[in-house]
Amino acid sequence: MVASLTSHEPATGDLLWQGEPGDVEAEVAAARAAWPKWAAQPIAYRIETLRRFVNVVRREEDALADLIARETGKPLWDARAEVTALMGKVDISVAAYSERTGQRRLEANLGARQSVRHKPHGVMAVLGPYNFPAHLPGGHIIPALLAGNAVVFKPSEKTPAVGEMLVRLLHEAGIPADAVRLLLGGADAGKALAAHPDVGGILFTGSAQTGIAINRQFAAQPSKILALEMGGNNPIVVWDTPEIGAAAAIVIQSAFLSSGQRCTAASRLIVRDAIADTLIAEVKKLADRLIVDHPHASPAPYMGPVIDNQTADGLTESFLWLMSNGGRPIKHMVRSRPGLPFLSPAIIDVTAMKERPDVELFGPLLQVIRVKEFGEAIAEANNSRYGLAASLIGGTPEQYNQFWSNVRAGLIHWNRPTNGAASNAPFGGVGISGNHRPSAYYAADYCAYPVVSAELETPRASIGVGLKDVDVSAMGD
Repeated sequence: MVASLTSHEPATGDLLWQGEPGDVEAEVAAARAAWPKWAAQPIAYRIETLRRFVNVVRREEDALADLIARETGKPLWDARAEVTALMGKVDISVAAYSERTGQRRLEANLGARQSVRHKPHGVMAVLGPYNFPAHLPGGHIIPALLAGNAVVFKPSEKTPAVGEMLVRLLHEAGIPADAVRLLLGGADAGKALAAHPDVGGILFTGSAQTGIAINRQFAAQPSKILALEMGGNNPIVVWDTPEIGAAAAIVIQSAFLSSGQRCTAASRLIVRDAIADTLIAEVKKLADRLIVDHPHASPAPYMGPVIDNQTADGLTESFLWLMSNGGRPIKHMVRSRPGLPFLSPAIIDVTAMKERPDVELFGPLLQVIRVKEFGEAIAEANNSRYGLAASLIGGTPEQYNQFWSNVRAGLIHWNRPTNGAASNAPFGGVGISGNHRPSAYYAADYCAYPVVSAELETPRASIGVGLKDVDVSAMGD
């Protein structure tokens, strides 16, 4: 007998949702059968259907935000922002589809027409994360459907309730029930879905370890589209600035928004030694004031719990490991509520550590590294296999140009947080943060492939070289 799936509220431990795992074969077969009819619909029809989805989400906006807050633990205001981003994804995807995969006519020889048009891949597997359980899967599902693909969506096993609601709202908007399918299950279900021969693409957001395993698994299958977004170990560099208060606020936003559970969260604060004490004191002062509470608390919290106790235990152990290996605590990580995954924001100076671990610590844990020279700051920022987001706070325009030119990242900011990426721009990283298939506005690129056609209404051809002369004498009367 297959065990049922459950989801518990991180903030209370209460059971939120219970359901049965799905059947990979059945879900892929249903999507495969529905794909030709959906792909044959005019683009105007698909656009109109997805715009109805926005209206359906708007009608259910409060309920969806509440469910996101309960299942992830993020504050209600943060969950509302996620729902707003989900609704905005449709118009952005329509614009991107037109700009990046629209039809074009090119000049050709002999009066022929040459066309560039795009075809969908077929059935796309979307593997979603828990930190943005509606917005990030939506960033794959919406452009995939728009391009004419069918979708099998496997939400994170930690946020199945939001995944289930997202698919229900798509169906209510008029997306055919079999054109977008929900697959519930754990890691084994995700592996089986990705490996299914009828899946033409895998659109993944999650850990580097899983993304690398997917990339390795399909290295010999270039026909399978892989769009992998795999997180980061992101640096925020603070250099000379008179605005220490603003710099500290940007550091806090970068490191602790959504309890640090953003792939663009700043994990490493690299600061000029001459201003380090002043800046760190200001950052700690702000961090001490952050309210950590349940999603619906009043006053509104800045942070909720992390996703579950296992994650909280791992982060606590990581903090202790850093302390034991040369890290100097600035603000300790504290489990404020026994049995629940509430963590205080933590800050630790790891400058003296001989070897700093290059891992994504997905939570409210900020490591401080002091440097003397700007070149040293850039080298330290690049001291990672990851390359998703990086920010410079302060510095001169010339230093920002140097930073932008030399830092390895897909998102590089100046006097802005590392997180809060815009949906109307590409989103992706280098190194083990991605595989050069950025999402957001550029998701259109991996949801359809270009087909070039040279076209004439009647055949016209002649061969003007390389033919033997005709032997007239051998021809009959």
